[in-house]
Amino acid sequence: MSLYIDRAYPLLEDLKKKSIFLLGPRQTGKSALIHHLLKDIKTYNLLKDETFVRLNRQPSRIREELTAKDKFVVIDEIQRLPQLLNEVHVMIEEYGIHFLLTGSSARKLRRKGVNLLGGRAHIRHLHPLSFMELKKRFQLERALNYGLLPSVYLSETPEDDLDAYIGLYLREEIAAEGITRNIPAFSRFLEVAALCNGKMISYTNIANDAQVARTTVHEYFEILKDTLIGYELEAWQKTKKRKPIGTSKFYFFDFGVARMLQNRSVIKRGAPEFGEAFESYIFHELKTFADYHQIKTLNYWRSHSGFEVDFILADKTAVEVKASKNIVNQDLKNLQKLKEEKQLKYYLLVCFENAPRTVEGIQILPYQLFLEKLWDEKFS
Repeated sequence: MSLYIDRAYPLLEDLKKKSIFLLGPRQTGKSALIHHLLKDIKTYNLLKDETFVRLNRQPSRIREELTAKDKFVVIDEIQRLPQLLNEVHVMIEEYGIHFLLTGSSARKLRRKGVNLLGGRAHIRHLHPLSFMELKKRFQLERALNYGLLPSVYLSETPEDDLDAYIGLYLREEIAAEGITRNIPAFSRFLEVAALCNGKMISYTNIANDAQVARTTVHEYFEILKDTLIGYELEAWQKTKKRKPIGTSKFYFFDFGVARMLQNRSVIKRGAPEFGEAFESYIFHELKTFADYHQIKTLNYWRSHSGFEVDFILADKTAVEVKASKNIVNQDLKNLQKLKEEKQLKYYLLVCFENAPRTVEGIQILPYQLFLEKLWDEKFS
């Protein structure tokens, strides 16, 4: 892909402070980011067979190849050769080198030695493209249908590329890593989990629909989280007047991937699935913003009596999402109930109205204006 989109994650600024584990699903643009910003820095790409074989045979070669000018070093796809972390540890300690270590699987790193660095590297996440990065190239319906993976969103054949990505993920991230041997069962689970995208997790229901054991469903969700294909959105439980529930929700990292796994055709505005897709997209923007700005908390809130607000950012901002052009008082009731708790600073309803307005302290914002303000750090 020849077109490069500048990314919002401040990689150079971050890397100057400390070594970085930059994690993200395949094709989120880690290698392109390295090539664009760090093209003059020594780089070891472990997807290249020659590099992998050489360092697998003799990990110490990476230290032997150092020169005095090497202040920064990149190791791409570090999870393929976790034993290199021993050498990385030495070079950080003895030579003061800052490493950028990229990967698409936190699972292998945790199992085989990421803790050896003992806080010597920050963990960061790279997400698919955002509204702020795409700017004038952003098209909402394209994003909702095909997702925001750079190689898919910018493609002339996004449907075909998205379909190929699903197969690549199953083959490389699951089968090749030997995470689970029962690929048919995991494939059934993926389809069911995708249909539950953005909903509260019911392990029993998913187990029944996917025809696997409940304990296996737990294991499979951990696989999705470890391979960065999905995120658990925990419930916010700080309300006092109304007892909150504690069940988490689950979102796929990219709604285009979720739609393909759901076997759904193209979603058009006004369709029942459009609202769900729009909410998932707003989650993506909030999650991306939070990770790039090291904001630790993103939640949702639901009371036992059934009131629910889609997202709460940084214990400060409540965000309700409505795929509507005309907001009425009934649409505000959940935010109004949460506002009675007097614990947050901002109460926002994100929608398709043409102009912003405020009703009883609740800001009703067109989604584009909300995203501009979000990325300008107005709500965090």
